[in-house]
Formats: sequence, C-alpha cells, structure tokens
Amino acid sequence: MLTPLPQAFAAPSGAAVIAEVYGGGGNSGATLTRDFIELGNAGATAVDLSGYSVQYLPGSPSATSRWSITRLSGSIAPGGRYLIAQAQGAGGTTALPVPDASGSIAMSGTSGTVALVAGTDELDCRTAADCATDGRIVDLVGFGTAAVREGSPVTGASSTASVARGASLADTDDNAADLTAGAPTPVNAKGETPGTGGGGEEPGDPGEPGAVRVHDIQGTTRRSPLTGETVTNVPGIVIGVRDSGSRGFWIQDPQADADARTSEAVFVYTGSAAPAVRTGDSVLVSGKVAEYAANSTTQSITQISGPKTSVLSSGNPLPAPVVLGPANLPDDYTPEAGGGSIESLPLQPAVYALDFLESAEGMRVQVGDARVVGATTEYGEVYVTAKPEENPSVRGGTVYLGYDGQNSGRVKIESLGPGIPEANVGDVLAGATTGPLDYDSYGGYTLMATEMGAHVPGGLEREVTRRQLGKELAIATYNVENLDALDPQEKFDRLAEGIAVNLASPDVVALEEIQDDNGATDDGTVTSERTLTRFTDAITAAGGPRYSWRYVAPENKTDGGEPGGNIRQVFLYNEERVTFTDRPGGDATTATEVVDTRKGAELSVSPGRIDPASDAWRNSRKPLVGEFRFRGERVFVIANHFASKGGDAPMHGRYQEPSRSSEEQRHRQAQEVRDFVADLLAADAKAKVIVLGDINDFQFSRTTEIMTGDGSLLTPLVNTLPEEERYTYVFEGNSQTLDQTLVSPSVVAYDYDIVHLNAEFADQASDHDPQVVRIDVKKGRK
Repeated sequence: MLTPLPQAFAAPSGAAVIAEVYGGGGNSGATLTRDFIELGNAGATAVDLSGYSVQYLPGSPSATSRWSITRLSGSIAPGGRYLIAQAQGAGGTTALPVPDASGSIAMSGTSGTVALVAGTDELDCRTAADCATDGRIVDLVGFGTAAVREGSPVTGASSTASVARGASLADTDDNAADLTAGAPTPVNAKGETPGTGGGGEEPGDPGEPGAVRVHDIQGTTRRSPLTGETVTNVPGIVIGVRDSGSRGFWIQDPQADADARTSEAVFVYTGSAAPAVRTGDSVLVSGKVAEYAANSTTQSITQISGPKTSVLSSGNPLPAPVVLGPANLPDDYTPEAGGGSIESLPLQPAVYALDFLESAEGMRVQVGDARVVGATTEYGEVYVTAKPEENPSVRGGTVYLGYDGQNSGRVKIESLGPGIPEANVGDVLAGATTGPLDYDSYGGYTLMATEMGAHVPGGLEREVTRRQLGKELAIATYNVENLDALDPQEKFDRLAEGIAVNLASPDVVALEEIQDDNGATDDGTVTSERTLTRFTDAITAAGGPRYSWRYVAPENKTDGGEPGGNIRQVFLYNEERVTFTDRPGGDATTATEVVDTRKGAELSVSPGRIDPASDAWRNSRKPLVGEFRFRGERVFVIANHFASKGGDAPMHGRYQEPSRSSEEQRHRQAQEVRDFVADLLAADAKAKVIVLGDINDFQFSRTTEIMTGDGSLLTPLVNTLPEEERYTYVFEGNSQTLDQTLVSPSVVAYDYDIVHLNAEFADQASDHDPQVVRIDVKKGRK
C-alpha cells in the first residue's frame, strides 16, 4: 500500500526525507558528471511521490530569486532510496546509476537549499521563517551558508563532497546535526551505485539511430506521450544553439512524418553545460523526455534532458523553414476547455493558431517583411505580426478589441546571435527572420532568430495634441510609472515635456504612480512633496505652467505598488485657469461624501477618497476625488488606479479560456466608483463628472460595464474613437486600452485625444500613453 507524504515541515519526518545532496557534479575536480538529490524512506510502507517535487533555491536568495523545480513520480520502497539526477557539468568521468527521475537544476557545489515539496507549484518563501510556515514542505536541507535551512546549515559541501544523512535517516530538523559532508554515494531505487549500475545514462551504438524519432516524442497533443522515458540515439540536425540562460539546442528531423499535428523538432536541454554542438551538425541524442513549464498556468516545452550527444557530421543543410502567415495561422486563437487545461486535447493546427504553433514547436520557422507591433523591450525582444491585415492600428500596431479577438498573427522574436534592432511599432524587419520556434512563459511562442531581417524604420513620431481653447477645460490623465524624488533628472524632464508639450499643458492632470519622497526606501515616509516639487519645476522648465497639486497621502504600506513606494494619485492644476475647491478633513482613512445643497452637489472633503475602508481597495490605490471650478461651473474629477492584472493566466497558457482572477477586485472597485457617481448625480442630475485614470482593464471588460452603470451613468470616451485608435498601452504585441476617461451625461461638448508618445516606442518615458479631454463646461446644463 502507498501512503502519502507527510505535509508538515516543522515536525521531523518519519518517512520520506532528503537523504543526500550533491551540487558538484561535472565541476573541476569532480568524479561524477552530474549533480543529484537522493531521497530516502525511513518508514515501513512505500511512499507515493505522485504530484510531488524537489525544489532548489540559491544559498543567498534575493527578492527576485526563484525556486527551480523537478517534478517526481513513482514511489520509494520501505527502507529504499530514490535518485534524482540534476544538471550535468563539463567535468567528471563517472555517470550516475540510472536515475529514478531527472531534472536540469544546476545546483551550487558549496551552498544552497533543497526542499522536498508536497506539490509541484513553485515555492514562494525566501527566508527560513517563511518556509517554516509553508505546509507543503516535507523536508528541507540547507548546506554551506544557506539562509534557508532547518536549524543550522550543514557545512563541507564541495566539488568532491556531498552532504548526507546517516544510514538511519534521522531527522531532527537541524541540518547541521542530521547531515555530514563526505564522498558522494548516489544510490537509485534498485540499489545500484556508480560501481554497480553506473553508465546507465550512456547510449548504445553512437552511430546507429534508435527506434524513436522526434515526432514520436512530440506526439499529437501538447505533452509528449513518452514523458519520463529514456530515449536512445534520436536523430536530427541542429538548427539552433542557445549558450546562455536555459542552455541547450534544437534538433529537427529532416524526415518528417505525414501527420501535421506532430512537430519534427525538439529542444535538448543541457543545463549548466554549454552545448557542444553547432548549427548544421547531424547528431544522435539520448536522454530522458521531459515537459518543462515555468509555472502552473503556462504551456510546457517538450525537451530531452540529461542528454548524451554524438556528432555524426557537420555543415549539413538545414530543413526548410515553415513560413508563418495568413495562409497557415488560423484566425481562431485557441481551443477552449471550459477554463480547464488544453494540454491533453488533440491538436487541430488547421483550426486554431496556438495548435498550429504547437505543431511546429522547436522547428525552423520564418516571417518575412514582418511589421513590428510591439517595440523592442529592455529584455531584447520584439513583437511582429505575420498577418499584416489583422486589426491594424492607425500607427502600425495591432489593436486588441475583444476576448474573442486575440490577434493570432503576433509572434515574439528573440535572438540566438543576430542583434535585435531598437525598433518601434510600425517599423519593418525586411526580408527573412528565421529560427527555431520556442515557447516562453512571458509572451508565448517565440521565434529564436538565427537570421534577422533588415531593420527598416517606419518614421513613427510622438504625437502632440492641440492646445485647449479659452472656453475649454482640458483634463488629462497620465501614468508616470513609479515616479519618485530619487529618480534621475532625465526621467523628470521627459515626463515633464510630455505634459508641457505633447499634452499642451492641460488645466488639470490626474497622475498615477506618484511615489513618496524616497521611493522604494521602506522607512515610513509617505509624503510626496519633494517628488512633486521636482516634477512641477521640470514642467515649468519645459515651457508649461507653474502647477499646484493636491493629493491624499496613503497610510504606510497600505496601497500596494512597489514595496516602500507608497503609491498614490495626484492632481496637478493650473491656478491661472482653474480653481480647486479645498474642503479640509481629507486623509487616508476618511471617506469623502456627497453633500446635497441648494446649489447642487458638493464634496464633504476635497481632496478626498472614496470609501477607503472598503475591502475593494485592500492593498490597492484608493480613488482621489477633487472638486474644481472653471468659468463658474463646478466639475468633479475622480482619479483612479485600479488593481493590476497580476495573477491572471496568460492568453497563450494551458488554461482556456484563461482565468482572469484579478478582475474580481476591479469589479468591486468599479462598483464603488459607480455608486459614488450615482450619489453625485442623485444630488445633481446635471453634475459634470470626469472619471479617469489607469483602470487596468479593457473598454470591453465587465469592469468598464459596471463603472458605466451598464451605460446609464458614464460614457467611456475611448469608444467614441475609431477602432484603430483605441489603445493606450502595448502588451505582447497587442495595442490595448488600460487607461480610460469616462464622462457623465451632462458633459456633451468634448474633444477627446489619446496622445501616443510612449507605448509604441522602444525608448519610453513611461509604459502608458496619456490622454486628454477638453470640455465646454457651459454646454449641457439647462
């Protein structure tokens, strides 16, 4: 009978434990060629490892360090061992015995943390205290100077020494007491050691192809039918080599089968070892078939891990590329599974674009004369479209207009050698861009270019809006991307030019992402006076007016955003054109209320916040409400920055339709704003209300529908523009709307403009485009 693993980290384990850890495999001076983790079963019944994993964290983790994961299967017999091979180095002479599981984690030989986890999702703890509260951790070993450990870390690990428990597998939850350093002694479930079962990873005759071909490995779904199996002498031509990051190479079998669903290429993952092959090599590869996914929501990459490669010849011609375009990329993006996984569904490459791309996973693909639809990023990636007629924007991008219109022609491009040009939306990569088709959790299917098309600039220029007329009140919104007083002057100057020149000095500017005066420094500072002084000085220097400001400082660490930054919305306003109505009493926890007076609606406090105690605003920015006067008319402005889309499943992920879990909070936030606007209009049906800011949701979303009162309270102005102009942000090659301006029914005379000066450019002052509405306040009230 199999018994489940215990799920307590704090209590010593009586069954499955980490018996031995060795990170020196393949290092200089090492005998063994691979790292390994060995589990042991101190109990009297078998331990089922289905759904479990081992995970590794560097010894001195930073806030951005990630746990590396190897998923497990099978079981550990009573008193038995279970050997997990990890990354292979360039040194060593002796192979491990045939492992019971294989991963590709390149562990340090001297310091790190290994966890046995009851689950396969990545751990998120980075300290010993946090990991001690994670009930998924069954056992944990910290060695060297590891910050994450049980008790004290065990010392002595090196290229020639592992850390291991004694024969009794005693576990007192003190690594230094339970484990000692010594010569590595890997043992697999059969009891084999390098002396009795070594060489199990070696292939047979290196000159003869085995029975398994690449298309057998890839199969007709997203996951290999051979996952977990060892394959021998798989033939192919090397079509691309990646010697940094996730190291490895792609092989493609020039002898394709007749099934359009099966890819003819596969990635060979070499771990920490630099690939010892070159493009054009004819090779035979042996190793274990694995599926790698960065997290639980992304699709997986089929790969051969722990490879042994024989080069038969070099300089061979490469297989002809698959040319991506309207003829083979269907308009329908992906099959649906009712929110479930599509991984087991048979591929339909003639029906769905994601299925077509999956059927070409790893293969040489090509785009020709490709128009850039997502500017080059700081990570060296650029998005193009293989379908130039698909929802083109007015400035060369591809507009995202609905959940059922995902723009199937978008392809991300990274480089395996050629330089990535600094390209803007509308530029063209002329000629052929060719390389293996990879999959990346950040952006989906990615052409890894071995050949790059010539960069032809499209001449895109930053827009400048017109200046408001004397009778027009100009109100703008601009997300200035975590601006704080410690930022370089160049950032202030560029953002200031955007307001003074490109936005033509609006009368009121609602700013999102203004931080406190020392930014990410977490010392309790919540004021933004230095930040705003520097910013308004820069605007004046750029030719703009001397703006005044109003804001409500948040309580420390309550409004989300960058830790320590105390993000908030701010009103800038030009006192020569507009008057701000100050009503004292507004603070982080006080709600402003609508006051019904003989002269119409007023705010109880101004500036103020909408119901800051509501759970809708938990760990999120609270709306800032202000009452302005222009030409004798009262105007209410509500500046917003709704909860981010963090946590949503990717559009290209394994779950379809993808979960948009972050919407739940934005829906509640939209309801709060809607209710407040309804109160204003109940007190004065002719009230002029402008709701604007970074809504973090699309104009076609339920969030927007709720905020508008399903069309009865507010009008989203983006929908008054032609479809090809409806965007403020570019994400993964989709030009989309996240920032919005909405107006109440009495605002009837307006001129609305999204001013494109950031989102389409490789060189950005912010990742958002600002927008401005100019209204005639004397029209609409009778």
